[in-house]
Parts: sequence; C-alpha cells; structure tokens
Amino acid sequence: MGFEKSMWTVTIDSARILLRAHIDDFVIACANRKILDGFRARLLDAFEGTYEGKLQDYLGCEVMRDMDKGTTYLSQTHYAEEILRTYNFWNATPRLTPMQPNTRLNKEDCDKNPAPDFHRRYRGIVGSLGYLVTMTRPDLAWSYSELSKYVQFPGKTHMLAAEHVLCYLRGNWNQTIRYSRDSHENPNVLWGWVDADWAGDTDTR
Repeated sequence: MGFEKSMWTVTIDSARILLRAHIDDFVIACANRKILDGFRARLLDAFEGTYEGKLQDYLGCEVMRDMDKGTTYLSQTHYAEEILRTYNFWNATPRLTPMQPNTRLNKEDCDKNPAPDFHRRYRGIVGSLGYLVTMTRPDLAWSYSELSKYVQFPGKTHMLAAEHVLCYLRGNWNQTIRYSRDSHENPNVLWGWVDADWAGDTDTR
C-alpha cells in the first residue's frame, strides 16, 4: 500500500529548504531568506497558487514569532475556545488537573448500548481533545489516551472524566508552547517525565 508524502526537502547553495504540505496548504521554511524567496517565486511560477505572507496560522494552529528574540509560540486558542463553547463548558469552573486524582477508568463502567446522543457527545469530546494533543497540548495526552479506550462503549463515569478535562482546559485554554534559541538552553535536549504504573490498568494488568 502506498502513501502520500507531506514533507519534502531540497538543498540550494548549501541552504536547506523544507516544504510541508496538507492538501493545498503549504509551509516553506529556510534559514536563508534570499534563497527562500527565490524558491517560492519559482514554485508559484510553476504551479497556480498565492503567497499569504509570513506564517501566522496553519491547520488551526496559531504561530507567533519574534525573530529578534529567536522565539516561536504555538497555540490553538481559537480551537480550544470553540470546543468549550460547543460542549457548553465556556462558563465552567476551571480544574487544576486534567483528571481527578486517583481516577481509574475501566471496562466495568462501559455501557454496551449507549444512547446515540450520549455516544456522539463523548466521541466528539475525545476527538476534539485528540487534535489539541497532537498539535500543542501534550499536557492532555494521558487523559486523551485513557478516554480513547472507551469511545466504543462509553459509560457515565467516562463522560464525567471527559467533562473534567474540559473544565481543566477552561482554566488554560490559551496556553502556548514556546520554542527558543536562547544561548542558555540546549535545543537538542528533550525533557520528559513519566509514571510507569502497569498495575494501574485494571483492564489488562
């Protein structure tokens, strides 16, 4: 089975150009502005399209850059607000954690025949959270992973957990990810923390 490429690279005069595509939306990046502008001009001559200026929004992800300071901020504030308003949680009381402490979701709480509206709402919430996780909100990754296990037969306990995540999101819906080239930060180091609790999964332990 084949696949469609979504990222291409080309090197021109020692300058590497990255081209990212999603259907008919493209992002082009290069450290050399002159070479980038020339490549873009040739690309638009060869294919029908328009230049929309510097990157500010891509696939619902807002991009804010300060070239002098060398910082880039990524966020999905508009999308997060849309989720909260869609599921009537814009006026909800914010929570401090993505899930209630000591929450243990399991199959015993599943509903083998959930009501269509209930089922649709649960799947919609989880799907919406998933798009946030893959773009700008790694703090929701574990909650999303847990909720995703029960999209086929969600029960009331699962819905309460999903709605708790929305309450958490209401408290920091405008959170951003910051990338920097500051000299005191090592750009090649990725920090992460995990809690490997195999026994905590009551369904498969």
